[in-house]
Amino acid sequence: MTTTESFPRLKLSELTPKVYSAMGRLHATAEEAALQAGLEHSLLELVKIRASQINGCAFCIDMHTLDARAAGETEQRLYALNAWEETPFFSARERAALALTEAVTLVHDGHVGDDVYRAALKEFGEAEVAQLIWAITVINAYNRIAISTRMVPGHYTPKA
Repeated sequence: MTTTESFPRLKLSELTPKVYSAMGRLHATAEEAALQAGLEHSLLELVKIRASQINGCAFCIDMHTLDARAAGETEQRLYALNAWEETPFFSARERAALALTEAVTLVHDGHVGDDVYRAALKEFGEAEVAQLIWAITVINAYNRIAISTRMVPGHYTPKA
């Protein structure tokens, strides 16, 4: 991978306001539905960070680690997230969500395996797995937007 100067390329919010707004509504709807289905905010942040790590999205990693910290996530778990399988810091529920996140994010590496899907169903049930798939899909889309437009990290402030 070659490194280039990091500067924003364009502002999709200004150039494509209708589509950008629709993406925001999709995100808000998916987040609200996930929370209503019983998924924990902390789990959703871990999913967003892990997908962003895999995709190399500095902007989203910055944003969601700040949001996770603001919501009480520990430094230890954030530092270990890249190696979650090797640590005792994550619950079975979180492990199933992280495995599903990796499988969906890396779908080109062999699709979502039956073992990963079954483990997610065991921990979450169909309704929550459906919401997780939407949450994973939305963060992957945002990663692609932030990477392709070179959104610059370091200026985000978490909401109270």
